[in-house]
Amino acid sequence: MRIEEVQSSTKKQRIATHTHIKGLGLDPNTGTAIPMAAGFVGQVAAREAAGLVVDMIRQKKMAGRALLLAGPPSTGKTALALGISQELGSKVPFCPMVGSEVYSAEVKKTEVLMENFRRAIGLRIKENKEVYEGEVTELSPEETESTAGGYGKSISHVIIGLKTVKGTKQLKLDPTIYDALIKEKVAVGDVIYIEANSGAVKRVGRCDAFATEYDLEAEEYVPIPKGEVHKKKEIVQDVTLHDLDAANARPQGGQDILSLMGQMMKPRKTEITEKLRQEINKVVNRYIDEGVAELVPGVLFIDEVHMLDIECFSYLNRALESTLAPIVIFATNRGICNVRGTDMTSPHGIPVDLLDRLVIIRTETYGPTEMIQILAIRAQVEELEIDEESLAYLGEIGQHASLRHAIQLLSPASIVAKTNGRDKICKADIEEVSSLYLDAKSSAKLLQAQQERYIT
Repeated sequence: MRIEEVQSSTKKQRIATHTHIKGLGLDPNTGTAIPMAAGFVGQVAAREAAGLVVDMIRQKKMAGRALLLAGPPSTGKTALALGISQELGSKVPFCPMVGSEVYSAEVKKTEVLMENFRRAIGLRIKENKEVYEGEVTELSPEETESTAGGYGKSISHVIIGLKTVKGTKQLKLDPTIYDALIKEKVAVGDVIYIEANSGAVKRVGRCDAFATEYDLEAEEYVPIPKGEVHKKKEIVQDVTLHDLDAANARPQGGQDILSLMGQMMKPRKTEITEKLRQEINKVVNRYIDEGVAELVPGVLFIDEVHMLDIECFSYLNRALESTLAPIVIFATNRGICNVRGTDMTSPHGIPVDLLDRLVIIRTETYGPTEMIQILAIRAQVEELEIDEESLAYLGEIGQHASLRHAIQLLSPASIVAKTNGRDKICKADIEEVSSLYLDAKSSAKLLQAQQERYIT
């Protein structure tokens, strides 16, 4: 008799560079940094400064201001920005981009910047709507003979059963709502709501009664709604200004072949005009004045900011002063260097007039003990077993090469350990892997020593 273990089909989380960062790791009462918390090690002053920024963002006192994270490579600048994003929560828009993203053949540099600015500004719209809400217990379309003749059948109406804690209701719906149900991929056991006026359908998630099932996708399970099936409900929608721009910029073509072909032939990326944005801003401001909507200034994170050129910097000066501006966080690892597109040198490759508007947070290089602690956290996140001696040796490699290089050696070392029939990584595995892969400094030394062999 054969018995085999089968791996669970539940979705495994992909481990990325900053998966271990869960926040800034600050004491909730005093706001001081805990030496080792939320995936962070060290950088106490930088984390406390970032904590104050988070408080200002929450109190809406930071909109239109900018922050610069400056420090040598692999000192946790991106991690700090992600920590700020985690602290603010999923409801506050966080839009990351890299300086080199602005150089596109299709769209102007300033347009790319403006698009990301608008992505980082959220709008929370509150509406009171009459809705039918509940768990789907039945979904059966009723068919009739097609009026156009032939053998085809058309759907005349849909019978849907909705269940809440208080009771159940059976509804007869228009066939257009059936199309919306198919688009939302609604099935029996899903929790949905249908707007009575517009017939719009929203799938909230799978009912938590089915939470024991093994699904290949990571489903969001929600409790069965309370109250009656038919009710008045305050619906809160979170959208960004870019979503509104894109929705209004897309031409709504007809259903005939020519217009469909026209839509397909058009290039994917189209610029949104300034006029359209101004119109949307007017509508947004009216909603805010009426109390229907609330503005949520989010965070725009621009990594490798020294990659922007003088035109982008002058545009940022203006954009930061506009009424609808998010909080902008820049990050750079450059010292005094040329501002791209000019011959003038400036700290961090940023023009002095823009530097004047920034508050600067400096990140420090990690010491040996901090490196070992970071490596231990990474090993834990990647589910690798490693002994103390190997961690100390990896810490040494991190000191003379870089922390990134030391972290990159973890996974190959675990494969070497498994090949040698062990689950735990030992020092010999690290030594073997270290001899196979060069770091940037060693490679540069080799190039200098063997210059004559290479084409220059």
